Amino acid sequence: MRSQKLLYVIPVLLCATILFAGGFANSEPDGAAESSSEELSSSSEENFDKMMAVLMHKRCVNCHPNDNIPKQGEDSHPHYFGMARGEGNLGYQATTCNTCHQSENNDYSGVPGAPEWSLAPESMKWEGLTRTEIAESMLDPKRNGGRTHHEVMEHLTEHELVLWAWEPGIDAAGNPRELPPVPVDEYIEAVKAWFEEGAVIPAE
Repeated sequence: MRSQKLLYVIPVLLCATILFAGGFANSEPDGAAESSSEELSSSSEENFDKMMAVLMHKRCVNCHPNDNIPKQGEDSHPHYFGMARGEGNLGYQATTCNTCHQSENNDYSGVPGAPEWSLAPESMKWEGLTRTEIAESMLDPKRNGGRTHHEVMEHLTEHELVLWAWEPGIDAAGNPRELPPVPVDEYIEAVKAWFEEGAVIPAE
């Protein structure tokens, strides 16, 4: 009788041991979960920093003015010839943006160009804003033309006018225009990663 009890008890103990060991192996310490969350937060903020370093550069902000007057040059001075937003963000009827700005740079005159050259919509005025304010504006469908996060990401990484910033050509004096501070491939990777991580805007 005693041997029969032992034969019954041993498998029970063995199963309990296996279950306990399996549960222990699959459990994740609280510290590991917190560490993973911190790493994600750090990665997201790093990607945000890279993205905003580009979006706050003059190559972008010159076309996102706060006073409806496009800016130009490395010193972001008001556009020559009294140009202003006008109708459809394209200037005045007699002198629209496309009167001078064609679909590519003109290295003879120094006039920059890219497809769909125009001012950003008035709702997307970035000049003078903080990086957090710019990001909030960029993600707000009421100000970004009704775009979803995915559509904003595509605009920032695929639109030819945005990517022109890395191929800005030369000015009228023959000097190359300044490039954004982050290489284009690194910028695109950072933007996509930031959106994939939830598009979290860090505190200032």
